[in-house]
Amino acid sequence: MKKLLINIIVFLLITIVVGEVVVRLTHATSDIPQRTIDDHGIQKYFPNQDGYWKGGDHQWTINKLGWPGELPKSYDNLIMIIGDSFIENFMNPNECHQSAFLSSNIKDYNFMEVGRSGISMIEAMEISKQMDSLKPINSLIYVTDDDFYESITQVKLMKDITQLNIETNTIEYGEMKAPGLKKILYNWKLLYYLYNRFPLNINNEEAEPILNTIEISNKPEYKTEVSKLLDFVKANYAVQNKTLVFHPNSSDYIIKMCQNIGFNTLLLDSSNDSTWTFDYDGHWTCYGHKRAAKQVEGYLRKNN
Repeated sequence: MKKLLINIIVFLLITIVVGEVVVRLTHATSDIPQRTIDDHGIQKYFPNQDGYWKGGDHQWTINKLGWPGELPKSYDNLIMIIGDSFIENFMNPNECHQSAFLSSNIKDYNFMEVGRSGISMIEAMEISKQMDSLKPINSLIYVTDDDFYESITQVKLMKDITQLNIETNTIEYGEMKAPGLKKILYNWKLLYYLYNRFPLNINNEEAEPILNTIEISNKPEYKTEVSKLLDFVKANYAVQNKTLVFHPNSSDYIIKMCQNIGFNTLLLDSSNDSTWTFDYDGHWTCYGHKRAAKQVEGYLRKNN
């Protein structure tokens, strides 16, 4: 019996080691960069990381400032690009990022991306305030309706996302959930692969860094709540050099309310076009990013 148990243990250990090697060599799971929270309450990544996206077709990189992608060679005539997982864009190679397309087509400006899955509209404003130290001439903030709803604790409280309490007018910074458990999960590739195949709900979060959308039945408009959010934004942030780039099919009422407090706005249009998104995911493909960047390019040429 003792010999049988030893054999079983040895077999399991060999299986685990072989499985770990196979998963790593085939890139059966995505590498996930490690996060930290800076002194201003902003979640970003530990600097100078790199890894492979699922399948190993391309790598993602984290620059020395703790954000995905490559930094511009110069901060002169700088335009910031701020957003959530669409701008983080781990699922596409660096050459398919908004900054790459814009930089190749507009030589007069330098572009820098600041993206992270789960960034709400209010956190984007916090980030833009921090990045204003680089003196950008414009900040492009890519948003959806959900980014506004997710910014308000009274709409749906989300502890891992930075939100505004519109009753007290205080910002409640996002917390990283189970960072120790995630570090083990993301670094033990075989375990992470099995978790993705047979997921368990850990703190209501997805294993992969996908678009963090809010689930609101029938999509009520929450006009009063959004109005209070934007009143806070107007009182606490510079908006005159900020352009909100709205995803296709965003709500007209949110766009108009943002215009009324001084934001410049651009509504992207994906109609009468091939699909911008992956078949299995709502994020933009390289084609989608290229088409979005083309519309942003037209806006910048007209307005800057």
